[in-house]
Amino acid sequence: MHLLATVADMDLTVSVIGSGTADPHLDAIAVRVGELLAKAGAVVVCGGLDGVMAAVCRGARAGGGRTVGILPGTAAEEANRWVDLALPTGIGEARNLLVVRAGRAVIAIGGGFGTLSELAFARKLGAPVVGLDTWRLPDDGVTHVDTPDDAVRVALVAAGQVD
Repeated sequence: MHLLATVADMDLTVSVIGSGTADPHLDAIAVRVGELLAKAGAVVVCGGLDGVMAAVCRGARAGGGRTVGILPGTAAEEANRWVDLALPTGIGEARNLLVVRAGRAVIAIGGGFGTLSELAFARKLGAPVVGLDTWRLPDDGVTHVDTPDDAVRVALVAAGQVD
């Protein structure tokens, strides 16, 4: 069985994407998203490093959930300390495709060009994407929301987990 298929099928998985740095506003949003996903029983998948990725993992752990970090480098030790399962890929930013592919839905929080690439991959794959304070492009197919609660609710509906 393919590794990503295993991760995506092990439970409800939601990928959270965002920049490797986070100001206090984005940090708080990401922590709340992580907590809410954990309480809903979702496994949080992210790029496993700092910033939004660390904040969402921190929140998921606080909510009693599990986290997966798909890392760009070759060392599991590069993961932030809230990652439960570190998957070093050694493929650099190309791992962005794996991050979005591993979730049944994607939540984008803030972000730079790496996040933009993940948004593009997610839309190309037809994955449902929810955006919070992130890129806005014409006809981007992203459901933009204003709160972490709305982001998680919309993502869970898109993933087929709630009505």
